[in-house]
Amino acid sequence: MKLFAEKILLSSGWAENQTLTIKHGVITAIKSGQDNDVELAQGIVIPGMVNCHSHAFQRAFAGFSEQGSDGQDSFWTWRKIMYKFLKQLSASDAEVIATQLYIEMLKMGYTRVAEFHYLHHDVEGKNYTPLATMAQAIFKAAQQAGIGLTLLPVLYRFAGFGEQVPSEGQRRFINDVSQFNQLVSDCFALSETYANTNVGIAPHSLRAVDKASLQAAVKHVRQLNANAPIHIHISEQQQEVADCIAYYGKRPVQWLLDNVELDPQWCLIHATHIDENEMQGIVNKGAVAGICPTTEANLGDGIFPTAEFLQQQGTLAIGSDSHISVNPIEELRWLEYAQRLIKQQRAVLATKEHSSVGLNLWQKAAQGGAQSTYSNVGELAVGKQADLLVLSQQQLTLFANEDKYRLDSFIFASQQNPVQDVMVNGCWVIKNNRHHLETSSRHKFSCLLNRLTVN
Repeated sequence: MKLFAEKILLSSGWAENQTLTIKHGVITAIKSGQDNDVELAQGIVIPGMVNCHSHAFQRAFAGFSEQGSDGQDSFWTWRKIMYKFLKQLSASDAEVIATQLYIEMLKMGYTRVAEFHYLHHDVEGKNYTPLATMAQAIFKAAQQAGIGLTLLPVLYRFAGFGEQVPSEGQRRFINDVSQFNQLVSDCFALSETYANTNVGIAPHSLRAVDKASLQAAVKHVRQLNANAPIHIHISEQQQEVADCIAYYGKRPVQWLLDNVELDPQWCLIHATHIDENEMQGIVNKGAVAGICPTTEANLGDGIFPTAEFLQQQGTLAIGSDSHISVNPIEELRWLEYAQRLIKQQRAVLATKEHSSVGLNLWQKAAQGGAQSTYSNVGELAVGKQADLLVLSQQQLTLFANEDKYRLDSFIFASQQNPVQDVMVNGCWVIKNNRHHLETSSRHKFSCLLNRLTVN
């Protein structure tokens, strides 16, 4: 197919009157002018966003966890409520939730998601037959929705540092290394049957895996694919940092740097509480920092040192994590706003090369998300997959609408969703802000919520 855009954000910057030729989901040519037999993009075209961190089932839990308890709530109390909630979910429930979530992601401008998938077993903690039943529910949901998927099966072994025995609430997560590696192999096989998917792994956290298990899991996945993405929760909470120092004698990221061969395929999720040496180590290794501003705010985690990290040429991506929000605009807005509140300055994440905060953040997050998922997306250029958004020209004309202001207006001024059409891998999955399954998906999701409880 051919797509003509009057205004488009290419990897080289803003351009006008460009025709994209797309074959087998990939942009094979970009030329000035309007070719014959082209489809006209009815708005401004920009690259799609990658969601680097998702726990799909938590979307159904998002409204259940805001009941206060005399100022004593924290990440750890939230987690206890979450454990009660997930006791009820079957594989078919997980598919319903993930399908609804992925449709929501697409409508807001995410075109690929990294699913940090740790709900492996049945409600009793027993193995499914086949073992990858829950993983297959995620693959099916992504296929139905039409979103690109990087599945990251999670290795989860212990309740805390020192190989603590898992709690009852964690029994659906737990695998030994041998079983986990088999699950990963099974997921690689499944991925071959689902288009626009790939597989990596996610050692859950340093508190949930030991050194030997971590190294064995990494060795196995690298034998399957030397470039497979590897994600890990790290330094999310101050208690986690303190516990790591007490057990290992080192801060979490420093321990990781000293004990694992980090490389650009690693994505460190949150990395909220890091010192200067850890920050420099992440940058030197070329690893990605996966930041989830709305979840980190919702859980009271803290604020990642984004300004300093980017000043050192660090690579970041964004995720929606617990899905208290499913909106890349909001993630990027709060990525900047948190820095403004700390530093009492404005336009903190602008650069000399990009005076536009919005442009700088959208491009960096999209490209960092592509790196974090080892996927051929993140920018519009020849040879890249055709994952793109068409923004409503009508909406954006209500705000500053010159090239240098356009992404700022999109992220900071728009209160309604400007994403009109969404293309993934060369196929339209959203047209006029509608998905062909959204009505039926919403109904199934609503019925599921009526059945669930956290009491």
